[in-house]
Amino acid sequence: MKITLLAVVTIDGKLARDEHHFVDWSSAEDKKLFFSTTRKAGVLIVGHNTFRTFPSPLPGRLHIVLTRDMSDKVDIPGVVEYTNKSPQEIVAGLEARGYSEAVMAGGAAANALFLKAGLVDEIWLTIEPLIFGTGIGLFTGAEFDQRANLVSVEQLNEHGTVHLKYLINKTSDA
Repeated sequence: MKITLLAVVTIDGKLARDEHHFVDWSSAEDKKLFFSTTRKAGVLIVGHNTFRTFPSPLPGRLHIVLTRDMSDKVDIPGVVEYTNKSPQEIVAGLEARGYSEAVMAGGAAANALFLKAGLVDEIWLTIEPLIFGTGIGLFTGAEFDQRANLVSVEQLNEHGTVHLKYLINKTSDA
């Protein structure tokens, strides 16, 4: 299964100011990229805190929501599935159901879980010309020494929003 980690960050690498901060600060071009990429993949994997910032589930996608506490979670079949399974178990389950692609879209702890498990194939970053100073970084809760190869750079608008695509180097001599 191909997993693309898709995120928008500030110049200083922040996903959000805090865990309740909705990505209302990203450009229209980034939002368009997010919606089209997740629609094409068909599966969107997010952490519970990230999912809570969504006004509602996005149409045409299966949302896999990572959570430690399953006690009050109610699935919406084919739309929202809560899970406390490992990244490997999640991917195996999706593959068994015929899915071949998924987008990992945060938050920082969920991103780290999937990268640490070696399941992320690409990282697509939109960098917005903003600086928060403090906030939530792209990854948290794990240390990495992961190399990636830059595949493309695209300027999305005249304000300086750029989109970077990286391919994760999965060889042992990274």
